[in-house]
Amino acid sequence: MDLYHILKKQVAKSLRLQLMVAFAFCLAASLIFYSLSSAVFGGIQKEPVIDYESGVQRIDNTAKSLGEVLSHEYRSHDEAETPESQMNGEKERDHNFTEQVKRESSMNRYKIKVTDLTGKVLFQSSNSTETSVDIHKSIRNSIDTQREKKLRQETSSLYPVTYKGQPSYLIVSGIPEPNINYTRGQSPFTTVSSIIFFIVLFYFLTQQKMRYIEELAGGLITISTGNLNSRVAERSDDELGSLAKNMNLMAEQLQMKIEEERRAERLKNELVTNVSHDLRTPLTLIIGYLRLLNDKNYENEQQAQTYLNIAYNKSEKLNSLIDDLFIYTKLTHQDVPLNKTGIALNDLLEQLLEEFVTPAEEQQIILSRNIPKEKIFVNIDVDQMIRVFENLLGNALKYSPKPGVISISMVKEQRYGIVRIGNMAEELTEQELEELFDRFFRVDASRSSQTGGSGLGLAIAKSIVEAHEGSIGVEQQDGELVFYIKLKLA
Repeated sequence: MDLYHILKKQVAKSLRLQLMVAFAFCLAASLIFYSLSSAVFGGIQKEPVIDYESGVQRIDNTAKSLGEVLSHEYRSHDEAETPESQMNGEKERDHNFTEQVKRESSMNRYKIKVTDLTGKVLFQSSNSTETSVDIHKSIRNSIDTQREKKLRQETSSLYPVTYKGQPSYLIVSGIPEPNINYTRGQSPFTTVSSIIFFIVLFYFLTQQKMRYIEELAGGLITISTGNLNSRVAERSDDELGSLAKNMNLMAEQLQMKIEEERRAERLKNELVTNVSHDLRTPLTLIIGYLRLLNDKNYENEQQAQTYLNIAYNKSEKLNSLIDDLFIYTKLTHQDVPLNKTGIALNDLLEQLLEEFVTPAEEQQIILSRNIPKEKIFVNIDVDQMIRVFENLLGNALKYSPKPGVISISMVKEQRYGIVRIGNMAEELTEQELEELFDRFFRVDASRSSQTGGSGLGLAIAKSIVEAHEGSIGVEQQDGELVFYIKLKLA
């Protein structure tokens, strides 16, 4: 049973084996059908066949019977005890032999002769007139007769005997009588019907597979017209099932690729729109205040200095936005080389947090640290990774409720070092959590670059972390928004 299940499983996985099994089954069934139809139609159309084998066998049996008569009589002669009994035995033998020869020659028209070893005729039937016989020719004729029993020709049978006390040959020849036998006939309907039966049976056995192939072809045409939501059924484990699976995978990948291209196009349009808006706002203010200064439209030098400071700050903001956009573009295209070095992530984070103590105290925010003493070494570009941590800590300071707490923790899990930075924040939806790392995304759409940043900080942070073969994400737990960074250990 195990072998049967193994073979069944192998056949189910191979279309070639399925076709071979179907062909063998149809062939065997058509042969059985051929045999049955031959028996039916062959019995109706019997063909007569003339056979001479029984006639040849009758001639041979006659020669054998006459030879036994002579041999039997001769043995009686050897066992006789008196000359008188010997003479009576010879007479009886000659009489019996002669009577049987007459009977066979008259009834079956056989020519019967007895010759010496040289071929001289010692005795013959009344319908034979030869005085001598070619013994070699008779022996060859007898052999040919036994070999070819289906020809109507004079045949002979030769037996060695003892005739009147001397070694002799008994030769019986004649035309064998024909025997008519009937054999089953061959009808063309049998062969034709068997071929038709094979074709029809093979058609029905393969019809399901052919319909499946047509279904796959139709599905491929549907997909080629642009309907990437269409899927074909995976009905088998063989090559056709694999083809269906690959077609569905192809449609899915094409759909994903098209959606990614559409998303990229949409993001590009959003990028242009957002960049235009974020650049135009500070640039408009700069131009306005510079125009006031150029037109000397101010009351005193102090007011002029105020205009100048505002224009300068806006230009710095504009420069920062352009720098963020430039860095994000380079990181997206992986054009920024990373100068990695081995460093203890603990020390880097502790040093960076010291710089945020004063700004945090000014905003009544406590930095809660949970950093292990065990050194956790990683290979990173220090400057780039500092930019990531500064962005996360800056966002936490900006959006945390005042007073509040920012929690910073670090753990070592298997081959990774994980840093978590969390703060209390408004609860976000799942979609907002997924879009936090998108460029120019702001949780509050009303925030401008003046109040909510450029919208590129988290996108830049994600690009930097992924360039280090790490991962960055966000979780929401009990009203706390926690960002985590996962980096490979050195």
